[in-house]
Amino acid sequence: MPIEQNADGLKVWQKRNRREQFTHWASWFIGVAVFVVCWQQISESTTWFFVWDAPRIAGDILTRATPPKWEYITQLGEPIWDTLNIATLGTLLALFLAVPTAFLAARNTTPSKTFIRPLALLIIVSTRSINSLIWALLLIAIIGPGVFAGILAIAIRSIGFCAKLLYEAIEEIDHKQVEAITATGASRWQVMAYGIVPQIMPAFAGVAVFRWDINIRESTVLGLVGAGGIGLQLSSSLNVLAWPQVSLILIVILFAVVLSEWVSAKVRGAII
Repeated sequence: MPIEQNADGLKVWQKRNRREQFTHWASWFIGVAVFVVCWQQISESTTWFFVWDAPRIAGDILTRATPPKWEYITQLGEPIWDTLNIATLGTLLALFLAVPTAFLAARNTTPSKTFIRPLALLIIVSTRSINSLIWALLLIAIIGPGVFAGILAIAIRSIGFCAKLLYEAIEEIDHKQVEAITATGASRWQVMAYGIVPQIMPAFAGVAVFRWDINIRESTVLGLVGAGGIGLQLSSSLNVLAWPQVSLILIVILFAVVLSEWVSAKVRGAII
């Protein structure tokens, strides 16, 4: 904490010296200026009449959407099942590809830190940087609409997420166990199987369940772009303004998400 002397020669304790105070207030000034400029840009491109009229529109839609069309539930069994399959199979495929990618990216298991590790990190970053909806749009253009495109979109999106957490877990293992197994004359694969894999299994299980929980949420909207699942029913109902059907679909999606959250919480609790 800086100390300064006033005109009488008395020492005064201050939280910041003059340079730090100037930097602090300059940062606030720059932040406020940036906020004002951004707000001005947003205001110029916003039709404020629709914003002020939004509560009335929302109330009108809510009135049209209630009560939900409960008899429509019979047509949602297969779409919600497709959504669960997209999330589950996409997660399994992602884990199948993420595990070797993680071992190639970890500093203590990669065969080459110069060539192979940067390539593995590039795969992790590139798959994580693009949203699953964009992957779905690209895959639909390549292989056509349907559940298979949704599975691949979820899988590609999940590879980077799972591989990043797994390679960090690999780098944080207890190296004493690895050294002990290596000292017995074990091969590289035996060291990996008996010294590394048992240490990362809890992290692997936690990542798998957590990512599956996330993919349940993401797979519910992939149908909006034609990748199958209950999102396709939601898109069809929105196109014809069938608001009672929309409200029922949203209830089903909410129930599926809550159920997946409960399952993942139970599994993570059992693992921990």
